[in-house]
Amino acid sequence: MARQEQVLLLEPQHELRFRGPFTDVVTATLKLANPTDRNVCFKVKTTAPRRYCVRPNSGVIDAGTSINVSVMLQPFDYDPNEKSKHKFMVQSLLAPPDMTDTEGVWKDAKPEDLMDSKLRCVFEMPSENEKTHEMESNKISSSLSKSESSTLSMKSMVSLDDGEVKKIMEECKRLQTEVQRLREENKQIRQEDDGLRMRKSTVMSAPHSSPAMRVKEEGLSTRVIALIVLFFVVGVIVGKLAL
Repeated sequence: MARQEQVLLLEPQHELRFRGPFTDVVTATLKLANPTDRNVCFKVKTTAPRRYCVRPNSGVIDAGTSINVSVMLQPFDYDPNEKSKHKFMVQSLLAPPDMTDTEGVWKDAKPEDLMDSKLRCVFEMPSENEKTHEMESNKISSSLSKSESSTLSMKSMVSLDDGEVKKIMEECKRLQTEVQRLREENKQIRQEDDGLRMRKSTVMSAPHSSPAMRVKEEGLSTRVIALIVLFFVVGVIVGKLAL
């Protein structure tokens, strides 16, 4: 029996075009659409599996939906005289209503249930004018992305609600109060330290000054007593002479 006609709609239908330079990964997008009222299983295969990375390379497309498949060509030395012989095949089959194991469905599928579509790969190098245009476009895109990122950051700052602003203000006020309290404590500690130093110097100097003061006081009292005795003796003598 002949195979069924492909039910999936492919975009592009026949060619996957990759535009150089090929010094980095180049990606082409393949869109698979399912216009039927049943789910469809699919697989993407290539004749050069080491040269490409396909994501996703298999899966299930729900009825009435579509997916985008990224086909990533790995870097290589491009030769314009060499034509690409790489090909891709999109294989599909209608998923049974009670499907639970996708791999089991593929394993049990009959050849007449399989549908496939083939695409060839085309490598293109941009011309000099196109290179210049692409470089300018990249510069513009880069500047736009920077501008958008700065705009988003400004919006994120502006988007703070009143509650968050109030919390920030309260936290700043609390920190200022804490700083002031620490300053007062530091000032008090310095004053106590100065008082201790003064008391210590007073205590250390007191034993040295006390004996000197006592000697001085004792000397003064002795002189006063001597003067009194002298005045008394002189007074007695004068009294006797007068008689």
